[in-house]
Amino acid sequence: MISVEVAYALAHKQKIVQLQVEEGTTAREAALRSGLNADFEGLDLAHSPLGVFGKAIVKPEEYVLTSGERVEIYRPLLADPKEVRKQRAARAAQAKAEAVQ
Repeated sequence: MISVEVAYALAHKQKIVQLQVEEGTTAREAALRSGLNADFEGLDLAHSPLGVFGKAIVKPEEYVLTSGERVEIYRPLLADPKEVRKQRAARAAQAKAEAVQ
C-alpha cells in the first residue's frame, strides 16, 4: 500500500483527502476513490483533467502514482487565456488611441 493525496479547490471551498491505495493505482483511480464528488456538486471525477503537484497529466488513466504524490483535480477554464489577453490588449490599444485624440 502507498499513501497519496487527492485535492480539489474552489474559490470558497477546498478539500484534500488522504488515501491508502495499492501500488499500481493510477491518478484517475485515486481521484475516483477520493469521493470528492460527494462534497462538490457537479464534480465529474471520471472526466476532470488531473495533475500531480501542479503538472497536468495527459493520460491520467495510465499515470501510475508513487507514495506521497498529490493528485489535483482541475476545474474547466471559464475563459480561454489567449482570448482574454487579446481582449485586454485591444482595450489598452483603444484607450491609448482615445488618449492621443
